Amino acid sequence: MTDTTQDSEDILGQVQAWREAGEQVALATVVATWGSSPRPAGSQMAVTGSGRIIGSVSGGCVESAVTAAAMETLSRHRPQLLDYGITSERAWEVGLACGGQLQVFVEEVE
Repeated sequence: MTDTTQDSEDILGQVQAWREAGEQVALATVVATWGSSPRPAGSQMAVTGSGRIIGSVSGGCVESAVTAAAMETLSRHRPQLLDYGITSERAWEVGLACGGQLQVFVEEVE
């Protein structure tokens, strides 16, 4: 259940609704980009503990890795700063072959 067409206001509104319904929610935000990155800084994706997802931080290429990190953030209650780029081996693992780099901050919404 992923919706990548939502703007940030819709994402934050959905996060609020999920929190009001008692869901655990992690919010991933692109905090920096370099070169040809798939999404601009400020792009967001929210992930619930039950697996609901809204928004996008990469247009698909690192979404699964960010989703896994969001679940880890929810279980450990610790934020994470993730780096993805063409120069890192992990970039190829998650499919970021666009030549750019992005940094994503993942935090639990309380």
